[in-house]
Amino acid sequence: MSSSPPIVLTFAAADPSGGAGLQADILTLSSMGCHALSVVTAVTVQDTVGVEDVFPLDAEWVADQARCVLEDMPVTVFKIGLLGSVEIIAAIAEVVSDYPEVPLVLDPVLSSGRGDELATDDMVVAMRELLVPQTTLITPNSLEARRLAINDGDDNDDPSLEECARRILTLGCEYVLITGTHENTAQVVNVLYSQDGVVRSDNWQRLAGTYHGSGCTLASAIAATIANGLPVSEAVRDAQEYTWQTLSSGYRPGMGQHVPDRLFWAREEDAENEQKAN
Repeated sequence: MSSSPPIVLTFAAADPSGGAGLQADILTLSSMGCHALSVVTAVTVQDTVGVEDVFPLDAEWVADQARCVLEDMPVTVFKIGLLGSVEIIAAIAEVVSDYPEVPLVLDPVLSSGRGDELATDDMVVAMRELLVPQTTLITPNSLEARRLAINDGDDNDDPSLEECARRILTLGCEYVLITGTHENTAQVVNVLYSQDGVVRSDNWQRLAGTYHGSGCTLASAIAATIANGLPVSEAVRDAQEYTWQTLSSGYRPGMGQHVPDRLFWAREEDAENEQKAN
């Protein structure tokens, strides 16, 4: 029998549109050569336009899902997405604390692409206190970075993205990747920080339109590249390249946002084989 591919366990919400959440994670991880284990944190009512409702699961069910598969299979990397409640955050934090040697990639999903609120202030506090200190790499967009870094009660607090990264790092994580999709720049600039400062800065062509599940794709791609043995800086670079390719090959199946094509490489191979056959 062939050896097992690296195993990544993702905690996320189910997205019936297939664009984000668990479905995006599983597609991305599988496309990048990993075996995906999936723990459902919440059930959502959403489409490519936006999120209509979120139903968080019981926190004990979330923990039981994870512990069941963790007792059966060796996990190489954890990836965390939409969480659903303070209780779920606490439950996941307790589970992952039993595996301190397993790298953890945290995608702090605080709102949808349309702006639907997906995390309360209490959930942000719980995330900061319970999950970020256990995180290897956190991947906020610029809006999420500012919300995670803001000083409570200070209406005049307007930190730079570099200052946001510094504040998030002081919470205990090893790396912060702040993505610049929401910034008013000609190109999208993604910057990876560590305690030593900027590790790398990558510029990407800004594509037209908006994309459902781009953040899930990037965080899962980083988890996959780490699981495949790359150090964090190289993993971040390769994951960005993969994500940009999924976006540039994206399609619009519904009336809302585009969806990244996580299997773009397979369609390219099919096209090449068809050309050769002709």
